[in-house]
Order: sequence, then structure tokens, then C-alpha cells
Amino acid sequence: MIISQRHKWMIFIFLLLLPIAAMVHFMSGHLDISFSNLINSLFNFDETNTNHLIAREVRIPRMFTAIIAGAGLSVAGLLMQTLFNNPLAGPYVLGINSGASLFVAFSIMTGIPFLSSDLGIITNALIGAMVFGLIISLFSEVVRSQISLLLIGIMLGSFTGAIVSMLEVSSDASELKVFTLWSLGSLSRIEFGQIPLISLVFVVGIVGSLFLIKPLNLLILGQDQARLLGLNYKRTRFIIIAITAILIGLITAFCGPIAFVGLAVPNLVRIMLKSQHHGLLIVSCAFIGGIFVLLCDALIQAMENYMLIPINVLTSIIGAPIVVLLILRKLR
Repeated sequence: MIISQRHKWMIFIFLLLLPIAAMVHFMSGHLDISFSNLINSLFNFDETNTNHLIAREVRIPRMFTAIIAGAGLSVAGLLMQTLFNNPLAGPYVLGINSGASLFVAFSIMTGIPFLSSDLGIITNALIGAMVFGLIISLFSEVVRSQISLLLIGIMLGSFTGAIVSMLEVSSDASELKVFTLWSLGSLSRIEFGQIPLISLVFVVGIVGSLFLIKPLNLLILGQDQARLLGLNYKRTRFIIIAITAILIGLITAFCGPIAFVGLAVPNLVRIMLKSQHHGLLIVSCAFIGGIFVLLCDALIQAMENYMLIPINVLTSIIGAPIVVLLILRKLR
């Protein structure tokens, strides 16, 4: 692929904006912690130093989580939109988030020790995302209308919501409290020691998506045309859903459901780049998604003295109008 000079400059700008947004996020807390404390907390950690403790145990994991969540959700949304050839498709709209949330609800509210552990929640979130991804994929084989597929995704979300409500009614107060707090979404659940494992799973998902650049570019032409050009559609579909499940399951397990990032960011990236090449789109979605969630969470931290806003609430407030504008733009 020949990358135009314009695209090179845009990728460079995204690459530059990400660390700037990360530093804005790091500095957005109420206590003033310098950049030197950030560096020292990583390479010269002093557990008796309060600034080092706050930087290492609170701000760095939260900053890391924002980047991972934004990048992972955006790339997963891009994969879904390309697979179903629908710019309004996304993990949240198609019910994949709902599947992960349902299985996490089973983890938290069954009272079984293993299921409620970190490993149990992550495993169930991955399984839930994978199962519902396969379900919506099977429906896509039967239903050719994009609107009908979106409606099926919404119905799947309603179905899982009803089951979750049943679990909530039958759970005890402590389990219900844990699940309710989880369902609001938070970027402050990850501990510093969990970063290497989460990074490994995240890298597997992102690198896996990069190996799909050629099949994704073929899918832009449509399922039938891609098959004529030699694409093994069923295998490609399974791999795309598996990668989406890895990213969505990981993020949902640790952060809770975060709406509209996977729907809005890929569309914004396409508008900015004016390109359908997935090499550019995947990298740009990862950068812009990370920047978007970093800035949303920085705003949340800046407003903590006045009100507590869950990350899922703020991304919905910002993302929903963007999606409405995209729909109006598509209708034109």
C-alpha cells in the first residue's frame, strides 16, 4: 500500500496527540503530581512517598485502562462494521457487549467463588462476547437487511437485560451492589500488577486484527464479491468475531459496559481519513479511541468535586449525538 503524504501527517498527529492526552489525563486529578513523580514511580519507586504511591497505584493504571479501553473498543467496532458492511454496527448495538455483560452477571451473582474471581469474570466475559458474536453472525447469514440485523441486535440486548434483571432480583445485597457498580463502568478497577497480563491479551487482539487487513479490505466490496476474489468468508468471519470477543471481553470484564465508543470512533476515523484501507483505519482507530476515552475520563476526574459521572454515562452523552449525526448524514 502506498500511503499518501496527507495520511502520514495524520497518523503522526494522532501519534503525537495520544501522549499529550495521556499527560492531560494523568494531571487531571485533584492532587498535583509532577511528571518526574510519574517517571520515578515507574523506575525509582519509593513506597513511602505518597506521590509515588498515587502515581503508581491509581493514576498510571487508570491512564493505561483508558487507552486500552478506547483503542480496543474502537478497533472491535471497526471490525464489526466491516464484517457486516454496516457503519451503524458495533459491539454495543449488535449485542456483543450485552453477551459479555450477561456472563459477567452470572459470574458476580451466582455466589460461586471461582466465577466471581478476576479469572472467572474475564473468562465468562470472553465466552459471552464470543457466543453472542457467533449468534449475530448466524443471523447475518439469514437476514440480509441491515436494519433488520440491527433490530435483532437490539432485541438480543433486551433479552439479556431481562435475564440480568431476573438475576438481580434473586441475588443478595452485596452481589447486587458489586454488579450495579460494575455496570456503570469504571476505569479504576485495574491494579498496577495486572497491567502486563492485560497488555498481553490486548496486544494479541490488536496484532490479530492487523493480520486481517487484506481480508477486511476485500469485505468492503461485499461478501459475494470477496468470495469471488478467493476469500474464505466463514473462516474470516470466525477470526474477526474471535478477535472482537477477545477485545470486548477483556474490556467489559475490567471496565464494565462502555457504550458508543466502538460505534462512533470508527465512523469519525473514516470521515477524517477518507480512506477504506484497514491498515490505516485500524491504527487510527486505536489512537483516536485511546485519545477519546482519555479525554472523557480526564473530564470526569476534573468534575469529581461537583458530581460523580460513570464513564459509560459520559461516553453515551457524547457518543449518542455523534451517532445521530452520522445517521442523518447517511440518509442524505
